[in-house]
Amino acid sequence: MKVFAGREGSVTALYRSARESVHRDMYVLRSTDRGNSFKGQLLHEWEIGVCPMSSMDLAGSGNRVLAAWESDGQVYWAAVGGESNRKVEPVAAPGEGKGRKHPRLAVNKRGELLLVWTEGTGWQRGGSLAWQVYDGAGRPAGAAGKLPGVPAWSFAAPIAGPDGRFTIFY
Repeated sequence: MKVFAGREGSVTALYRSARESVHRDMYVLRSTDRGNSFKGQLLHEWEIGVCPMSSMDLAGSGNRVLAAWESDGQVYWAAVGGESNRKVEPVAAPGEGKGRKHPRLAVNKRGELLLVWTEGTGWQRGGSLAWQVYDGAGRPAGAAGKLPGVPAWSFAAPIAGPDGRFTIFY
């Protein structure tokens, strides 16, 4: 589970379910009244008969709350703030989703989003770092990037600097 406390008492929680040993769906819970009540919404279904050892992330900028998660070898992100009855449209990271894990987000002061993830990592195994920048409207801004060298047991930590540029630590 990941939790994000926003402005004016909003709270957003992202979690993976474990119903009937095969439903590992992603859900978002959102409160706009300082956690007194929550509304939930299904983000993404995934049927798998094992614990996927997955991770997720939440980030915000102003009233905008963004979520990132992994399902079936692919990573996704979506805007999850605002109207709870609005259908959330997940955006898959570009390219073939195979062995992608550990998505992380950063948002800069221009509203641009950096989605970072690992590829090929696993139990006691390192892999590659990959990323895509999206503009304020959610469109890819430039080509996706990829570098080898993520150590075993590691993942990325992206930040947006005061000048709006992104930095990725791993």
